Amino acid sequence: MNEKLLEITDLLIEADIDGEWKPIVNSLSMTLERGEIVGLIGESGAGKSTFGLTALGYTKPGCRIVSGSIKLDGVELVGKSDAELRNIRGNKVAYVAQSAAASFNPAHTLVEQFAESPVQHGKLKMSEARKRCVELFRQLDLPDPEHIGERYPHQVSGGQLQRAMTAMALGSDPDIIIFDEPTTALDVTTQIEVLGAIKEAVKARNVAAIYISHDLAVVAQMADRIMVLRYGDLIEEGDARELLANPKEEYTQQLLNVRSQRDARTDHDEEDIQLRIENITARYPGTIIDVLTNINVDVVKGKTVAIVGESGSGKSTLARVITGLLPPSQGSVKFHGRELTPGLKARSKQDLQSIQMIYQMADVAMNPRHKIKEIIGRPLEFYLGIKGKQRDERVLELLRQIEIPEDFAERYPAQLSGGEKQRICIARALAAEPELIICDEVTSALDQLVAEGILDLLLNLQKELDVSYLFITHDLATVKSIADEIVVMYQGGVVEQGTKAEILAPPFAPYTELLLSSVPEMDPDWLDDLVDRRKRGEAPTAESIAS
Repeated sequence: MNEKLLEITDLLIEADIDGEWKPIVNSLSMTLERGEIVGLIGESGAGKSTFGLTALGYTKPGCRIVSGSIKLDGVELVGKSDAELRNIRGNKVAYVAQSAAASFNPAHTLVEQFAESPVQHGKLKMSEARKRCVELFRQLDLPDPEHIGERYPHQVSGGQLQRAMTAMALGSDPDIIIFDEPTTALDVTTQIEVLGAIKEAVKARNVAAIYISHDLAVVAQMADRIMVLRYGDLIEEGDARELLANPKEEYTQQLLNVRSQRDARTDHDEEDIQLRIENITARYPGTIIDVLTNINVDVVKGKTVAIVGESGSGKSTLARVITGLLPPSQGSVKFHGRELTPGLKARSKQDLQSIQMIYQMADVAMNPRHKIKEIIGRPLEFYLGIKGKQRDERVLELLRQIEIPEDFAERYPAQLSGGEKQRICIARALAAEPELIICDEVTSALDQLVAEGILDLLLNLQKELDVSYLFITHDLATVKSIADEIVVMYQGGVVEQGTKAEILAPPFAPYTELLLSSVPEMDPDWLDDLVDRRKRGEAPTAESIAS
């Protein structure tokens, strides 16, 4: 057997961009040995996902391999037939996608989709696959692992869905697993469990992994070796510890430096409450369990309130109540002192315009058949009556604001990276000129440099337009950067709220301490040390908080 499990040599990939073939991966090479994890780092559009996916013998639609070699265990993948590659994918090489919500079939249960690959490849019988599913769901800390597999994708949270996809990848016992931003949609506490499970599985089975991420702190916990990419070129490569301690290239240093926190604004006006959430209790139709209980939150005009909590804490559900997508069973939502109609359909156009929302999953938030200019242009027409040439000019202006090239107006969502899609969603919300924007994990899919730019943009808009934000996130670094006030949620309730200075200053509330302790640090030993400290009872865990 070949000592090197994967050998990629001088790989050149081109993409069809506006009818012209242009290189997006420039003669890159990579080796991967059993038990090794290679981290691919870079901002949106760096080519990291395109390059990593070639381990499957796969290129995205509109892309082509021009030259180079991809050998899996000594077998050349370039030139293989579709049938030969199908036998490899999900069998010898598995893939965990960035957006689980866009990757699951909504018509099949989680356990049915888990079982598909190991059963089709003849590795497990259906009964065995179901048992394996429960085992992996338990390992990945999914709730009620014996029964959650019977649910459909829309019946679980985004974080739970991402963990289910990780379980699917592990189900066939592959030789290589490609992790493409697998913890992007996860809160920090859940992320720890998933990262620990991934690392344990790779070590235990002596398999190899490619870990694609924009978060250097996460890659620091996972990777033995790191490759830094930008615009399809290799910027820097080396042992993870050495590269993190002594980055040689300026771009790598920028990625490291962006982790440092900026001082946020401290001025705060307690008057002029714009949004008031009073005693909100809510449950989903057809269920008997409240997912929100007695929630009270105020948003001051021109300020930012961050809603923080793990997956399933009720953050996004609260956003659905505010926007009228889920009428509450008790309580009210008031805007400028006036109670809003609970249901979306009964709200006026002015109410709809005043409160806009940017969703977490950009992949499923845009119509794939509409061009970008139509996606951004629709709220301009609907809310502001801007049409024709004036509309097109405003679309281009919004694209410039979010640092997207103007020619992207003629593209479709499928032609954009994950980060680019999210920025288009931000532009669409801005197009309505709202007073309040609900940001649901808007930077979770972005690399650190782009995310920093988006946060700067949002802060600048706040200063210029006096717009308010309700910022839903699990990223404590983002909270420190952008929030005026913080609301900490756990299991559908508010456990703590106050100014940023109050919430983030010790002594911490137990659950807040758990969230803060779960934020990855730029130390390759951080994850292992945290797991050890939790086992010894020296660091908080979800179980200790619950008890």
